Amino acid sequence: MMNFIKNFKNDESGAVTVDWVVLTAAVVGLAVAAYSSIETGAENLTANTQSFMAKQNPSQ
Repeated sequence: MMNFIKNFKNDESGAVTVDWVVLTAAVVGLAVAAYSSIETGAENLTANTQSFMAKQNPSQ
């Protein structure tokens, strides 16, 4: 039983999985932040284009 406990304590095979989970969560968080930034910029650009086009008079 003592050997099992010592081996379990020294086994680090799960540490790599924890590292990958943390790194994946960080990448997902950065992707969400980038998406929200791009979405806001696209909405502003669309609104500015719409207001510019509304002011144009093609008959002149």
